[in-house]
This record gives sequence, structure tokens and C-alpha cells, in this order.
Amino acid sequence: MSAATVSNALSGKGRVSAEMVEKIRATAAELGYVPSQAGRALRTGRTGVIGLVLPDIANPLFPQIAQAIELAASSSGYGVLIADSRGDVSTQTKAIERLIDRDVDGLVIVPRRGTRVADVGCPVAVIDTPSTPGNTVAADHWGGGQQIAEHLKALGHRRVLIIGNNPASNVQNDRAGGIRSVFGQGLHTDTLWIEPLEKVSGKGCPLGLAGKVAEGYTAFACISDLHALRALTELQRAGINVPEKASVTGFDDLIWSPVITPALTTARMDMTEIAAIAVAALVKAIRERDPFDPEIGAPVTAEKSKVPMHLVVRQSAAAPPALQPVHTTATAATSVTEGGHQS
Repeated sequence: MSAATVSNALSGKGRVSAEMVEKIRATAAELGYVPSQAGRALRTGRTGVIGLVLPDIANPLFPQIAQAIELAASSSGYGVLIADSRGDVSTQTKAIERLIDRDVDGLVIVPRRGTRVADVGCPVAVIDTPSTPGNTVAADHWGGGQQIAEHLKALGHRRVLIIGNNPASNVQNDRAGGIRSVFGQGLHTDTLWIEPLEKVSGKGCPLGLAGKVAEGYTAFACISDLHALRALTELQRAGINVPEKASVTGFDDLIWSPVITPALTTARMDMTEIAAIAVAALVKAIRERDPFDPEIGAPVTAEKSKVPMHLVVRQSAAAPPALQPVHTTATAATSVTEGGHQS
């Protein structure tokens, strides 16, 4: 039996009968044979590894994205190296350079807020927001904002405060823009940009939400579940019951969002689908490109670039106080099940 036949059987290439492939692979398994990635890289010019650059691993959203990317990459036969930009532009650049130095075949980048990814020397899939130039695929953040706003509007809210923490973020601006687009004549929204927790000193980190309630705001539409948790905590400490006196909503459906009290109404990204689309587009670009050709194009495109978000209705949003029945609590009146179905 020739070395070429064995190689083709193990790699799935060439013309080798199914019976012979099974026999060769069984023998390899008995011998504990593991293909050499280094040797394969020398032959093909590819390492079978992609890099993933995240903006902040400390944020509980991004480990979920990393897990989805790793699963999609593994299904396509690729390993993943992860780097964290820690929210810094220069650190993001260095992280990309380190991964390129390790000969990754391609990159998936979730950019730091407000940054654009240019030609970095290998195929790149960008996951940010559909309005970002060069974006490959992302959740429909604008549409998610519209879903949140439609829900609050249907409950009867007419004065809503949007809470975010970075006006330079394309994702946050799209979410806020989607919310504003639903509230037309006779309705009112305002936006409060707060300092990130890591930049806030002192105890309590007050956002002044009790004062906003006194001004007539009945709902706080937060751009992430992290902001929603801050809002919820501050309102409760001020003696303002949620959702009886004020409603709070978030984005991202973080792992603790269903178990806090009250459970948080939020908009969820389909990270499994987003990761699958991003990795598929990246792998296609890797396989179609000559690995020894230094000419690299713009970030890769996907056939589907926008994935709908899903509204998850829980107990943190209800009708404003003026519309609540006198003898029925808001929580009971808006009892819902996971996924947004009325019960």
C-alpha cells in the first residue's frame, strides 16, 4: 500500500474505496496515529487554525460568542486561538498582529466599539452591526431595538429613557435608533449615556433614575442587560418597585437575566446562527484563496448578513402605573412565559 493511498484515506481526498478508507483509519486508530498539523501546514500552506479577537472577555456576553465560534469552527475542522483587546484600540491591533504571527488561516473579529477592521493580511470575518462598513454578519440590532420599543409601546409607555454607555458604539447607536424609530408623535424618548462601571469611582454609582421617575419617565430601555441590572438595582434601592412603578428592559439575555428579581425582559441574539454564518464565510474565503498569495482583499461577505433578534418577555416590564388595574398587581397582569407568550 502506498503512502499516497494512506494519506488520501486519512485526509478524505483522492480516489480510495470506502472499504480501504475504513481499514486504514481503523489501523491508524489502533496505532494512536495523529496527523501532523505542522506537516500539513508545510504541504498546504494552511494551519487549520483561525483567530478570534474579542473586545472584552470580562463582559459575560463575549464568552458566549467565543463558545459559538469555537463550535462552528470545530464543525468545519478548524481550531481557534482567542485574543482579548480589553477595549483598547492599540491592544486590538497588537492582538491581531500576534495571531497573524502564529499563522492563523483567517480571523473572526468582534471590533472594539467604533473601530473599523481594514486589511490585516488574511481573510477576516467581522461581527459588529449591519451598519458597520465591512461587516460580515451580525444581529439586527436596529430591529431588536424596534421590538423592545413596540413591546413598551403596547404596554402603554409614552415616556421612555434609553440608557447606554458608549455613544461611539455602532451597536449601541443602532439599538437606540431602533427604539427611537418606534416612538413617534405624542411619545417621548431621551438618551442617558452613563460611564462604564470600570470608570466610576465611589459607592452606589448613581444614575439619577429616581429623579427621572419623578419627571414622568415610566420605562428604562437599557442597551444591554448589564446596564439594565444597574438601573434595576438603583430603582429598587430608591424604593421604586419594578415593574409596578417603572419598567426596565435590556439586551443580550445574559446568563443571569432569567434569575434576577424581577426576571429581565430583553432582546436575545442568535449567536449560534451568527457564528455559523461568520465561520462558513471565512472558511469559504480561506479555501478559495491561494495561501501563498500575499494579496488579501476586504473583510469577507456572507450571503446572509443580518440575523433577527428575539424578544424575550419576562417580568421586568408592565403597564405604567396610570394604566394598571386598581386591584391587580402589574406582575400578575402581565404574567408571561419564557419566549414572550402570554399566560
